[in-house]
Amino acid sequence: MPDPLTHPSEIFMETVSALRGGERVVTCYQCGTCSGSCPTATAMDYTPRALLHMIRLGLGERVLHSRAIWLCTSCYLCTERCPREIKITDTVIGLRSLAIGRDLDVPENLKVMRDTVTTHYNISGDANDTRLIWSQNLEEGALAFRQKRQAEVLFFIGCVASFYPMVYGIPQAMVQVMQQADVDFATLGGEEWCCGYPLFSAGMEKEVVPLMEHNIARAREMGAKLLVTTCPSCYYTWEHIYPRLSPQPLGFEVLHASQFLARLIEDGKLKLGGVEQVVTYHDPCDLGRKSGVYDAPRQVIESIPGVEFREMEAARQDAMCCGGGGDVQMVDESVTAAVAARRVRQAQRTGARILLSACQQCKRTLMAAARKEKVRMRVMDIAELVWRAVEA
Repeated sequence: MPDPLTHPSEIFMETVSALRGGERVVTCYQCGTCSGSCPTATAMDYTPRALLHMIRLGLGERVLHSRAIWLCTSCYLCTERCPREIKITDTVIGLRSLAIGRDLDVPENLKVMRDTVTTHYNISGDANDTRLIWSQNLEEGALAFRQKRQAEVLFFIGCVASFYPMVYGIPQAMVQVMQQADVDFATLGGEEWCCGYPLFSAGMEKEVVPLMEHNIARAREMGAKLLVTTCPSCYYTWEHIYPRLSPQPLGFEVLHASQFLARLIEDGKLKLGGVEQVVTYHDPCDLGRKSGVYDAPRQVIESIPGVEFREMEAARQDAMCCGGGGDVQMVDESVTAAVAARRVRQAQRTGARILLSACQQCKRTLMAAARKEKVRMRVMDIAELVWRAVEA
């Protein structure tokens, strides 16, 4: 029988060619750290360790038919902890890409999502020219940004904050904070298209390119020197994916809102009043493990007078996923709900009354879990807490 380490399977070779570092799969020594770290492993037919082992044994076709490759939240915890530094999450995305290319057991909702994004330019299927509907509740004086076509700062809203009422408060808060700090900013309005991350995460990288080209062109037309987004997935896409896919540099800086808020506070452009609350903070996977942004959100929180900050037992690089990543909610919403419930319980053990995050998708999943689990804890975004402090 051929040695799978020297004669890898066809699926393995395709995965290697599709991914940076995919060849390291052969170094896996089956310690099980990935499976023990995976927030959705109990819902999978094959654990991450089993998937890697099957690829090495030449059982790639079985892997491509597995439910497991569609239940990865792309949280990167397995990759973070792997002692062999195998890019397990990237490998799963590569397997998704192969399954899509062969049309093997691809969840129907992901196909619908692909068609929705490529035709409506957003994940909800709403008319894209309604992207600023979240701003309708703002006072008239706060709406001047809607008419601007040139600005130093581009506020890239993202699909979730644009179309899901549960999180409208995030862009509303961010806009008012920037106005309070006299930031020259504008949005793309209906010319903003999905950043493409849901497609990338689903293994549909080639479909990201036209979205990227459009968004970069519109940002350059605006003359932006800085792009700010409250969405970690958008941030990760602009900061890490676009530079790899684009033949030219972006030509402007990209910051997550937490980094931008920390800068505004440090520069003395925001006067923060007291907020007497005990809070804890959930690290979004795309912002923390995948982008390395841990300090900025905490700097913002700790700069607000009156706030008592308590870390969860699993924080920073060890933070547990909220369950809302990797398109899993589109595949099996019950899996997302179970993961979110566990994270809310971890937050509850801190005794905090407010669970903060810096991600609109995290807010959606954690808020839904808190309600379902009857946990008396308010879920907020950091931008919303800052606006509360500005108003105080």
